Order: sequence, then structure tokens, then C-alpha cells
Amino acid sequence: MFNIIKSLLAPAAAQTTAGTLAEKFGLQLRGNPDTPVRGVAPIADARPGDLAFYSTERNSAAFKILPIEVLHNTRATVILLQPEQADAAPAGATLLITDSPRGNIVKILGEIYREKPRRGIRRHANVERGVFFRKKRSVYVGRFATIERGAVIEEDVKIYPNAYIGPNVHIGRGTIVQTGAHIENATIGAECVINAGAVIGKDGFGYTRQDGRNVFIPHVGRVVIGDRVSVGANTCIDRGAMTDTMVGDGTKIDNLCQIAHGVVIGRECFLAAGVGIAGGVKIGDRALLAGHVGIANGVKIGNDAEVGANSGVFRDIPDGARHMGYPAAPGTEFLRHYAWLKKHANK
Repeated sequence: MFNIIKSLLAPAAAQTTAGTLAEKFGLQLRGNPDTPVRGVAPIADARPGDLAFYSTERNSAAFKILPIEVLHNTRATVILLQPEQADAAPAGATLLITDSPRGNIVKILGEIYREKPRRGIRRHANVERGVFFRKKRSVYVGRFATIERGAVIEEDVKIYPNAYIGPNVHIGRGTIVQTGAHIENATIGAECVINAGAVIGKDGFGYTRQDGRNVFIPHVGRVVIGDRVSVGANTCIDRGAMTDTMVGDGTKIDNLCQIAHGVVIGRECFLAAGVGIAGGVKIGDRALLAGHVGIANGVKIGNDAEVGANSGVFRDIPDGARHMGYPAAPGTEFLRHYAWLKKHANK
């Protein structure tokens, strides 16, 4: 009974065949092109009708190479794998052969689990006069979503229920704004995903002390987000005080992050959950900040730099460096300090 309920609640896959996938993604086919693909599953758990993949690629330390026996014993009907693994596949399986199974499984997942098209402005959506739609018939606006006067909405944008788009916000082509997201004073690029509860473009935490009192500094900057950026659920990106807060193309921001006023983040960065970045920080391209990293005001993080989880960063980090700890230091230096403390802790 549990398996029946689980199957009913699982995401529905679009029906396709091995031959269709091979032709669409330029894969080498070995076997019956009419073999149906009813879903995608991990290779160890796959059942007949599923597509699974096996790879020995080492493009990320996060992926583990499974024993070859897992490939021998899989029940998957269609297997995506590398040329050198083809002879190890079970007899009768239809094979899709490529040098990069990991890269192609991403494309296949996007193809067969693609969300059904949503278009139209739903009843009870609040769209004010003066909103500019580039191609209104291609846009989806859910129930109780609000779009204020002066907003610009490009084609194929999806705005889900209870989202708020403020005046003069620009939403780029194909961007998805999920339920409850709040956007104002911002320009969002193309093909972005703004997840549920994210708040973009509100005032930052900018104050000055005058006559013994905390006085708020008016913010006049914006948030400028590039193309293909993902902003996690309940993440906040503050508008700049006088300069813009900026996020580069392809950067991925996890849930519950705080990005303060005037921060500049480069292209193709990763920010894991709980990262907190103070005002005026500049982060280069392809930087990686692990979970719950905190960065102090005005710090500069170089291109390709990495910062370990729970680190506190109070000084600049050069290009390509790996820092960790509190206060953050080069990885080898931190590990030497830790080893010394552990050795002398009981003396």
C-alpha cells in the first residue's frame, strides 16, 4: 500500500523513448530505440521502465563512484553510461552512451519532468494598470499575486500565487517567481528562479549614530541580478544605500542567506545555506561559500576562492585560496592550529 501511495504522489514523468532522448541530446544508442522511458531512478533502486545512469566522472568531490557491481545488477531498462562501461551493462538493457553521463542526466531530467506550461493571469491576481508585459499571452500570474504599476514583465515569466512585484521592477525572460516572494527596487535577469519567501530589494541594515541615537540612512540603490541566478527560499538581498547590490550571472544562492546593501557577487558563485554577508563585501567569480559562513563589512573575496562551513571572515581572501575557521585562515594554517590545540588541550 505504501508503494502505491508513493507512486501516486511522485512527480509525473512525460512518456518518451530511448531513441527520442538519443536524438535530442546527441547520445549514441545501443539497443532498441523504441524502449519506453517512464521515469528516472538511482541505478541501485531502478525498476523496469526506469532510466538510470552510471558514471566514473570525477568532476566534483560531492559525487561518489559506485562499485561496478551496481551496474551489473541494475534492473533499469535504459542506462546512461560512458563507452568504457558499456560491456559491463546487463544483457538486454538499452544503452545511451556519452562521455558525460552526469551532464546529460541533468538535461534528461529537465526534459521528462518538465512542468506543464502555465499561462494566463488568474482570477484574483492584482495587476495594476501601467504594468508593461512584453508578451502578455506567454506570462503566468497566479491567484493573489500583486504586480504594481511601472513593473516590466518579459515573455515566459511565471509569477506564482501571493508573490509581490513592486513598482519599476524588471523581470527578465523565462524567470520564475515562486509563491510568497517579494521583489521591489530590483532588476532580475533572464531564466532566474526566485524561490518561495525570498525578499529582494528591501532597505538594508544601514544606520548612523547621531546625538546618541541610531538614525536610519535612506537607501536609494537597487538590486541588480544577472541571468540564470537562483535565489533560495527565505533568502534576503537588500538594496544598496547609494550603490547597487549586484549578483552575477549563473550564481546560485541557497536558502536562508542574508546579502546586505552594496554587496557585489561575481559570476557562477555558490552560496550555501545560512551565509551572511555584511555591507560592501565584494566577491569574485566562481567563489564558493559553505554553510553559515559570515563575512564582515568591506571584505574582498577573490576569484575561485573557497570558504569552509561556519567560518568567520574578517580579512581579504586572495584568488584561489581556501580558508576556514574563526577567524578564517588558510586551510593548512587552521588545521595546524587545531592539531596543536588538540595535542595540548589536556596538558
